[in-house]
Amino acid sequence: MIVITNPISIANEIDTIYSLFENGLGLLHIRKPDFSAAEMRSFLLEIKSDLREQLVLHSHHHLASAFGINRIHFSESERKKTAALFGKSAFETYKTKGFHLSTSIHRMDDFNALDNNFEYAFLSPIYPSISKENYSSKTDLFEAIKNRINYKTKLIALGGIESKNTEQTLKNGFDDVALLGTIWNSNYPIENFKLCQQIALSF
Repeated sequence: MIVITNPISIANEIDTIYSLFENGLGLLHIRKPDFSAAEMRSFLLEIKSDLREQLVLHSHHHLASAFGINRIHFSESERKKTAALFGKSAFETYKTKGFHLSTSIHRMDDFNALDNNFEYAFLSPIYPSISKENYSSKTDLFEAIKNRINYKTKLIALGGIESKNTEQTLKNGFDDVALLGTIWNSNYPIENFKLCQQIALSF
């Protein structure tokens, strides 16, 4: 099970993060797009060092090694920009240095075209977003997934995922789900996480 942080700082965030890990969270994606390097450093310092192997850094990748983080994520735009500037060898270099890579995509064609450097990719938004107003897919991604030919990269559903649709999502061919809005836009984040986790573990 994957959880993505709220993009901005919120009350009791670190306490909630610890509770999520205590309840079996596998990976936490640190996505704070407006954080400076100094702000990101301060945020990471609040998380105990023994949990950092379960953190995935979305930005300020240069901080990863110093914090013992070996997982980094490329947004779709960053992946394309990096590939255009340095070629696919840039991702191979990260892997050679021991990093696990993930990325984001919004079309199955792009997912099928991913090379083996990426362990998994978020496909979104599967459902209307909980955390973003008026954000939904223009295409039926459940139909699109039928055209999947890439089985070396895990396909992770993101966008509007909650307990009431987790089972349907996994039955439609996704390998796992990522949670955001159902955690951070709720008064019951841990309860929601445990419900989704229970469903996912049954597959």
